[in-house]
Amino acid sequence: MFIVEETIAGADAVQIPTQRGESLLETAVRYAEERHWDVVPGTWTEVVDGMHACSCGDAACSAPGAHPAGPDWADRATGSAGAARRMWQQRPGASILLPTGRAFDAISVPETAGLLALARMERMSLTPGPVTRTPHRRTEFFVLPGAAAKLPDLLRALGWMASSLDLAVLGEGAYVTAPPTRVGRHGAVQWVRRPTQENRWLPDAEELVPALAYACGQNR
Repeated sequence: MFIVEETIAGADAVQIPTQRGESLLETAVRYAEERHWDVVPGTWTEVVDGMHACSCGDAACSAPGAHPAGPDWADRATGSAGAARRMWQQRPGASILLPTGRAFDAISVPETAGLLALARMERMSLTPGPVTRTPHRRTEFFVLPGAAAKLPDLLRALGWMASSLDLAVLGEGAYVTAPPTRVGRHGAVQWVRRPTQENRWLPDAEELVPALAYACGQNR
């Protein structure tokens, strides 16, 4: 859960979110060390004249402090806890990005649909993997890699067309923004289902898509 922000003193203060008392640095290291997820630092947010400004310099940035910092971001991603520590020591306020298509893919649906699907999964005794909730009101369900290739056939078998549902898969070449990254003034990314030992083994997309598609259909 998003708990508190620390502020580095200076004219252009950088706000560093924390969760459970951990800094972004400690959290990124834990993701790499305990979950074996690749991590990469993204942009960061600076408070300038009382306003949250993205380090990318775009005043109209739609994800301030929460997107890749350069075109080589995927190449810089690492699963080494030591390398992650060094990168965030250089930029303690950088967002935590997790490349998809490696250790996991992520199925993204509207927040209301995601919460409905979670309730349905609980009734069906399904155990989802980690699930995030973004300030842009999306929920992202972590599943085994390869979900993007399976999704069209899975939806067709359920009687849905992919174009008719607000359901997308983040796979190779994409990323999720990990808690406790803050997206400018919009708020912080949070865990709806945080990583635990119980959900360490991720579900396959075909286990969750029926509940997610049903919830998206109800949410239309």
